[in-house]
Amino acid sequence: MIGGGPVGIRAAQELVQRGQQVTVLSGEAVTPYNRVRLTPLLSGDVQFGDIILPDLENLGEGFTLVEGMRVVAIDRDAQQVVTADGGTWPFDKLVVATGSNAFVPRIPGVELPGVFTFRTADDAAALLARSLSARKVAVIGGGLLGLEAAKGMRARGCEVTVIEHEARLMPRQLDSGGGARLALQIEDIGVAVRTGIAVKTIDGEFRVAGLTLSDGSTISCDTVIVCTGVRANITLAQEAKLAFGRGVVVNDQMQTSDPDIFAVGECCEHQGQMYGLVGPGYAQAEVAAAEIAGEGTRFVGQTPATKLKVIGADVFSAGAVEQLDASAAIKSHVWEDNLGYRRIFLDRGKLVGAIAVGPCPQASRLQDGVEQQITVYPWMLHRFRKTGQLWLEGEQAVDAMPDTATVCNCTGVTCGAIRKAINNGCGTVDEVSFETGASTVCGTCRPLVEDLIDVGGKPQPMPLWKPVLGFSCVAALGALYPLLAGHVPLPTSYDADSLRVWLWRDNIVKQWSGFILLGLFVSAMVIGLRKRIRWTDRLGSFDAWRLVHLGIGIAAIIGFVAHTGFRLGSNLNMALGLGFILTAAFGAIAGLTTGGDHELRARRIGNSRNPPRKLPTWVHILTIWPLPVLILLHVLASYAF
Repeated sequence: MIGGGPVGIRAAQELVQRGQQVTVLSGEAVTPYNRVRLTPLLSGDVQFGDIILPDLENLGEGFTLVEGMRVVAIDRDAQQVVTADGGTWPFDKLVVATGSNAFVPRIPGVELPGVFTFRTADDAAALLARSLSARKVAVIGGGLLGLEAAKGMRARGCEVTVIEHEARLMPRQLDSGGGARLALQIEDIGVAVRTGIAVKTIDGEFRVAGLTLSDGSTISCDTVIVCTGVRANITLAQEAKLAFGRGVVVNDQMQTSDPDIFAVGECCEHQGQMYGLVGPGYAQAEVAAAEIAGEGTRFVGQTPATKLKVIGADVFSAGAVEQLDASAAIKSHVWEDNLGYRRIFLDRGKLVGAIAVGPCPQASRLQDGVEQQITVYPWMLHRFRKTGQLWLEGEQAVDAMPDTATVCNCTGVTCGAIRKAINNGCGTVDEVSFETGASTVCGTCRPLVEDLIDVGGKPQPMPLWKPVLGFSCVAALGALYPLLAGHVPLPTSYDADSLRVWLWRDNIVKQWSGFILLGLFVSAMVIGLRKRIRWTDRLGSFDAWRLVHLGIGIAAIIGFVAHTGFRLGSNLNMALGLGFILTAAFGAIAGLTTGGDHELRARRIGNSRNPPRKLPTWVHILTIWPLPVLILLHVLASYAF
């Protein structure tokens, strides 16, 4: 096996499972890793150990991995490959999985120090080092890699500008409307976008100082990242006189023009089509392994499809969108609102393409519909124009999805494969991922995998669910006390030693208890916003802070008793008191449904996309909104009168 990328490793795993002896020669001097996760590596969200391909050590004696071993020639006559150290490695069957290289256009100044590419772990390491001194970064290329590089450098605090010579971002996957919507979302996080303009020169005498664009304008920068696409790495195949076009030409069994040599992944060309995604590469790896093992199968090609997050924005594309958009014979229909943009393409009533930027719950069904070229009936089209959905809500339940529907675009795993894994005993996302490979790349499909487990297996409890239930029960009892037992009566006579007199007759104590209660309320609100504030990730897990939030809620209920004795008064005071009790009550209910989420979903009450806690949590938030105004009026009225 030449190449230790994800597709090459998948082919090796498939071969070992079929009893073959496999040696992988990887040109990179690092352990094989997940290239899709280079962006979180660059942004600092993960370490290199987190993106290493799993389970390589469990493949057994039939698997040998040699890192840092670059192949320089394929000797077909002697059936061996030659490595850079002069060594020779004989083979019975050879699989070429050399992937692709970053394409760097001949822009004047591209050789200056400060110009980088973003394709490999070495590229990511170089950019990590550069991010310590970089201040202004220009990314040439508005495709997926360019946007991911922009995200990583922006997370490092750099000022980033993306330049795309096409009229829109991700021109291969999106139309002008989708590209414009994506550009707005990217600009919202502080990344500047320039489209429809090319880079004329990279300026600087000794190092990068800026860019000159085709319209004569300039951009000041100290770092340039070139992400202008990739080219198949086919040099070895060319020198070995294997048939090639844009890639190494293969048949349906992934054989090259030499029947003992196979090619898979980005370096190969099948029926004139090349795939830049790992999902089709995995399918090719399985076909090649099956053919080598004598099982006999064929690769039939796949519909181009993308479903992932790009700088935090959901992007989905299925079908040859660029060609469909340019065809006058293809009809299309658009739906959009403040949250998202969707467009479907129809060829004589058949679904042949789809685009979505923003949330798209029916993305998997749309992809399956494009692959199957389903008929879109008039009532479905009417529904799409009105709601952005082709199917009714009930029709999109995961148990109604066909086995052919793709769940994980990165690995090509279908509903049928996941259902088979669940039937074989997999009960968690991690177990399904280990068995099928789903959700092991970008993780976008994880909620859908959870939904499938909900239907076919028992949901798993969340971390710290028992303390969450305990705290929530205490909060619920405190919030329900005035409804069950009423208020605590005031004393009928003065008693200097009475706690009730001290709490509710002493003005100084009343002020202190009121301001302590106000402080607890503000603290609970701030912690409630923790999930929206990125830097707070350094302060501990969200699960632990949920307990802190519940603890402050319980303390606030105690403070409310100390301040009022559950006597709500009238008018403004009554509105404030009722608002506080409702906030506490629905917060407790939200906590109970959160802690008991796994048991509720096991009883088909909610699912991972619409969890049982969703409604009480939103009511809890809504009841909070009037409280700051009511508290301010209460404080002003107390001091005024």
